[in-house]
Amino acid sequence: MSHKLVACMLNVSEARNKNVVEKIAGAALSAVNPPAIRPVTSEWRINASVLNIFRDYDYNRSVITVVSNTDLIGASLEAACKTAYDLIDLTNHEGVHPRLGAVDLVPLHPITENTCLKSLGRVAGDLAGRLTATVPGTSAFLFGSGDPENRGLVQRRKEVGWFRKPVRYEKLVHDLGAPPSARYGLTGIGAIPYMMNVNVTLDTDDVALGRRVAAAIRATSADGLPGVQAMAFPHEGRIEVACNVDLIPAETVSDTSNMKPSLGGKYFYTPAEVIRGRILAEAGGVQDAGTILVGFTPEEILSRALHALTNAHDEAWKMMEKRMM
Repeated sequence: MSHKLVACMLNVSEARNKNVVEKIAGAALSAVNPPAIRPVTSEWRINASVLNIFRDYDYNRSVITVVSNTDLIGASLEAACKTAYDLIDLTNHEGVHPRLGAVDLVPLHPITENTCLKSLGRVAGDLAGRLTATVPGTSAFLFGSGDPENRGLVQRRKEVGWFRKPVRYEKLVHDLGAPPSARYGLTGIGAIPYMMNVNVTLDTDDVALGRRVAAAIRATSADGLPGVQAMAFPHEGRIEVACNVDLIPAETVSDTSNMKPSLGGKYFYTPAEVIRGRILAEAGGVQDAGTILVGFTPEEILSRALHALTNAHDEAWKMMEKRMM
């Protein structure tokens, strides 16, 4: 496959105003789609698509899945982030989920085998530089291949103060731009292997139980699940265990019996059904009140991206519904 495809799970701190979220998605599309720019290949009818918009009212957070190629993803995301900065005032934000920025996270993911993570890191760095230079008052930290030291997202979040409460913006560490402010906060921008999101809601309001379950399944725990990062939050009267699921390089995985291959076997990941089963086992009889896949599996996102780009489905999210297991 000659065309180097990229996905971004753009995290913004707004979900209660649907029009705002859709304006951000629309900006990502209008920046690079015809008639402004011709399709990069005769096989495509458009250059970018928004495959999914996942809005969570309680968290007041949305995940906008943008796909394009390596040459245009930066321009697409720059337009989306500038719109988000303009429309989201973090001083008025309320939500259960932790956040530091109006645009909280801009992770770029290669979704084709020929997409170089190092090159994508340069795209992330350039994007961070343009945003902080052209939107006065904004600031960014870098992670993954976008960071000169190649530090991971979890490490960087700890270093900048993402988990500290209450948030004191003047104390946050940043790499680019102005000192973080309460208006815009701090945006994380980087490039990492594709990351799936699986959220399991437990039929309980016991926050302590949720946190014990999250700690037990994390990859950093002795018997944790490979590639899984987890946190537990109150959510709509229950407890949700929210999991980020990383792709892991094949050469670093010793036991793949409960994992699935991706990108031609270059990576492996822990599938949603394994995560759900382990969470319920750790919860000791508490029932599952709903399991949601935020976006797509690694296999799905490539096939959906190609279908959307070749069939001019720029607003592909309108064909999507919440993914329940």
